[in-house]
Parts: sequence; C-alpha cells; structure tokens
Amino acid sequence: MKTAEPCYYHLDVEVCPERVGQVGRILAAHLRLWDLEHLVGPVCHGAEALLRAIDEHASDKNAVVEMWWNGQHIITAIGENDTGPHLDQELGSCLARIAAESDGWGCCATDTGAKVIWFSRRARSCEGVPLIPSPPPPTLPERRRAPRPLPAFAGTESRGSDVLTNA
Repeated sequence: MKTAEPCYYHLDVEVCPERVGQVGRILAAHLRLWDLEHLVGPVCHGAEALLRAIDEHASDKNAVVEMWWNGQHIITAIGENDTGPHLDQELGSCLARIAAESDGWGCCATDTGAKVIWFSRRARSCEGVPLIPSPPPPTLPERRRAPRPLPAFAGTESRGSDVLTNA
C-alpha cells in the first residue's frame, strides 16, 4: 500500500450529457491511481449529480472540477460560472443526496458571482488507508535498563497503632 501522499487534480469541462459520464470515469481513474478505490462510488456519484444539475439548469455550461487528497479526506469541488439565482433552487434534491453520501459539504460564491459546491469523504482506517503515519523505526539499537526496584515500604515508618491484628 502507498503511503498517504497529498494529491490534487483539476479539470476544466464544458458540461453536456456525454461529458458527465466521462468526467466520472476520469475521477474514478485518479482515485484508483491514488489507492482510493473504495471512495470511487460516493465521489463519482456526487460529482456526476452536480454536473447533471449544471447541464439541466445552468445557462453557462462551463465548469471546473477539482479533487484534493490530503491523506485523510478526499475533497471534491465543482465550480460553475452561471450567475443566475435559479440554479440554487434547482439543486435541492441533488444537495440532499450529496449531504447523505458525504462527511461534509458546502457552497460558496466567488468574486465573479459564480458558485463552488464541494463535498468531502473521510478515508476510514478500516478501509485500508493509514490515517496517522506510523512512527519511524529507531535508528540505533538501544537497550534501556529497568529501573531499580524499590522496597515495598520505602520511606514510611511503621507505627504500632496503624497495624490491625486479629487477636
């Protein structure tokens, strides 16, 4: 298994029905390259749903798809250039599905009035991706001595009144 190295992918796409499936296959190929095959389903379903919504409702069909892998999360962002307010209203069911399939999601506006919708998935440790890097092995073989054993009652005085006897 590869160590969890940060990765980034950027794709400019003119959205049309044929491109939606093609973009899904491209994202799946990158996830497999990054040893994240178990995340292909949720990431591709979310990205394809957003691209379909852009294709159906946006007047500007140009979009940007980005994926970041930081070693613990895969973050997918779809940016669209449509400044019309109607796209937000049409994305209700799409965003509900993304919220159900992801660990986090959000929407933000850019300086130009365009929108970016992102979602993230956490790679679970049970799915084979190390979340915390393992510590390096020691470079010098070093043996430490065990601490010196102390007497059981070292430093305490025995008092006759504290001792209980069964007489």
